[in-house]
Amino acid sequence: MPEEVPEQAPVDRLKAALLRPSRKQLVAAALLALLGFAAVTQVRTAGTDDTYAGLREQELIDLLNGLAGTRQRTETEIDRLEEVAAGLKDDSSRRQTALDQADAEVDDLNILAGLVPVTGPGLRVTIEEQDGRVRLGSLLDTIQELRTVGAEAIEINGAVRVVAQTSFTETDGGFLIDGERIEAPYVVVAIGEPGTLANAMTFALGPKKQLEDDGAVVGVQELRTVDIESVVRRDRPSYAVPDQGQ
Repeated sequence: MPEEVPEQAPVDRLKAALLRPSRKQLVAAALLALLGFAAVTQVRTAGTDDTYAGLREQELIDLLNGLAGTRQRTETEIDRLEEVAAGLKDDSSRRQTALDQADAEVDDLNILAGLVPVTGPGLRVTIEEQDGRVRLGSLLDTIQELRTVGAEAIEINGAVRVVAQTSFTETDGGFLIDGERIEAPYVVVAIGEPGTLANAMTFALGPKKQLEDDGAVVGVQELRTVDIESVVRRDRPSYAVPDQGQ
């Protein structure tokens, strides 16, 4: 006599179905999953399309006008900012130009005041006393003529920088220039356009002729490079002209 199989409780039957699903159950689950995915996709698509689909024609026109206005305001603001940036760039350029000009003017003033060494093309004038003594007036005329034609810097005997305030005094055997005793031969170097400086020295009845009349032998040499190292002391004293009778 066969044994009776005990009847399973409903909960036990459910557990067994979940653990060992039949072929029909698997197919049904797959179909349900596909239907669910399609439904979600349709809802999302419908939600996206409905963003503007429900708007009336006038509402769409107003929306487009608003977008156009926003774009125009944005472009206007971009143009304004570009103009501001260009203006700031121009201001910066003008400030830099002004600073460069100021620096150049300071450099020029330092050179004219004899406060800094300077190098450039120029002229060397060698004055040797041979048949007489060079007069103070002849030396001053030489320096003044060089200044007149644009000499930027002048130095005598590699020791004294000559500027507008330089004092000259004639002494026995030479000159006292800003308190520095200078004796012949005198070597005057000047920085400037060599040809122009040379012409200023050698024109008829010019400084060269005047020095030769004093009994000096004068040599004029144009140079591509002249180095002037001497400078004027900022605290140099003022020199009084000594009494020639002493």
